[in-house]
Amino acid sequence: MPYSAQHKKETRARIVQSAHQLFNRKGFADVSIDEIMAEAGLTRGGFYNHFRAKEDLYAETMSAYASRRQDDNDQLPECGAETARRMVDQYISSNHLRNTDVHCPLMALPSDVAHAGPAARAAYQRVLETMVQFFEMNLEAENGLSARQKALALSATCVGAMVLARTVDDADFSDEICEAGAVFARAAIGPD
Repeated sequence: MPYSAQHKKETRARIVQSAHQLFNRKGFADVSIDEIMAEAGLTRGGFYNHFRAKEDLYAETMSAYASRRQDDNDQLPECGAETARRMVDQYISSNHLRNTDVHCPLMALPSDVAHAGPAARAAYQRVLETMVQFFEMNLEAENGLSARQKALALSATCVGAMVLARTVDDADFSDEICEAGAVFARAAIGPD
């Protein structure tokens, strides 16, 4: 008896969630299909019922993350600078840094995406655009910068700070990078 459409959808979601966690922990190249499927409680053979290749899964993982973030952003009222500061405080934090399984793929996978195919790069770009749009809708132009320019710079600061903090072994130095990035980003947002 074939599985129901709902069962197939739930299984696919488990695979995507497992892939997200493993890609964050190990990167795209160092994770095998076998590992992803085992993490999801499935066998390798089932992978090809859902995806043609690992890169297709990678692209869907990025798209799923972008969709979740967009849904989260849609639930937030546009509150201006205070909302942008809350985003900075949540994103550039030791808690976010140390919770590897739920890292934002912007900070977890940038070098992998740089070498990936068009589908993965497009999905990565959608995640970045979601972040930029969130900041843009909560910022105002000032000091000769448009809200869009400020949003792009804040996104680069957030991601860059977390990428650097993630790559060093010294926890104190890592925390110092997070703190400096957050202070800088909050200052860039402007006054209350």
